Amino acid sequence: MSSPGSAFVRATALARTLLAFCALVAAGTPGAQADPLPAWHDGAVKARIVAFVRAVTDPASRDFVRPADRIAVFDNDGTLWSDQPIYVQLQFAVDRVKALAPQHPAWRTTQPFAAALAGDLEGLAASGEKGVVELLMATHAGMTSEQFADTVREWLATARHPKLGRPYTDLVFQPMLELLAYLRASGFRTWIVSGGGIEFLRVFAEESYGIPPEQVIGSSIRTRYEVRDGQPAIVRLPEVDFVDDRAGKPVGIHKFVGRRPIAAFGNSDGDFEMLEWVSSGSGARLALLVHHDDAEREFAYDRKSAFGRLDRGLDEAAKRGWVLASMKNDWRTVFAPAKGPR
Repeated sequence: MSSPGSAFVRATALARTLLAFCALVAAGTPGAQADPLPAWHDGAVKARIVAFVRAVTDPASRDFVRPADRIAVFDNDGTLWSDQPIYVQLQFAVDRVKALAPQHPAWRTTQPFAAALAGDLEGLAASGEKGVVELLMATHAGMTSEQFADTVREWLATARHPKLGRPYTDLVFQPMLELLAYLRASGFRTWIVSGGGIEFLRVFAEESYGIPPEQVIGSSIRTRYEVRDGQPAIVRLPEVDFVDDRAGKPVGIHKFVGRRPIAAFGNSDGDFEMLEWVSSGSGARLALLVHHDDAEREFAYDRKSAFGRLDRGLDEAAKRGWVLASMKNDWRTVFAPAKGPR
């Protein structure tokens, strides 16, 4: 006959087995882990991402990368949030032109200001980088850094996307938010490397993406230190300091990060050199381009787009071993859930 003590031991063991079984059922199939990328369809692209992360984080893997070198860089416009019909910061500059126009009557007949006032997107695109920079200089300079940040916050709080009708900060991509979180949970440091203005990005990057301001690299204008009304201030000047686009992106990463990343994510030919530089390093690498091919849920554009053009990257991604992620086929959902009534 069994003793009361042994019966208790058996009952305890059975209870533990049942609890373990229930835990496995709650998690899905026995031994399964929660899906880190639920907004991504199961398929080759998602499998490639997960395989890369597992390889570089497994100490037993020949591709293991120590945490200090686990750096991933992300473009912003078109990669982390929507960039059509024009870049968000350019729309901000257009709205600033309209607000400041009464003080500058000559703008009505001077390009690119006349195009901005008329809402002429083709005219803005035709002005090229020089015209865009001229717009940004005229509307972004003269303020202190704090004044500029306050102006951006006020604009983001009220501005709405012309087609989608939502605040721009609601138009972040849920699959990319999950990817950022997955990488950080796997010991990566995530950086933004954008052609957009660094001080513009720093206003919302931490709240929107979980990326702190010190991990944002972007284009910049010159600044200087002044004492205004007895208070020290950083003042923005109407002079270009650094353009963080195309070949400028690897230069910016080298200057501000000091390590070559092992993963890079973009969506346009403006990101080509960044992906080229990152993917050419030794060891395991991941380079991914988001292909905007979903006109129903967002926008469909690539080779002929005035903004966010993807042409060379579309041609060369496969032969370079880069991942081409289809928004239409690889993403279950596009935008993150709305943050609530505005």
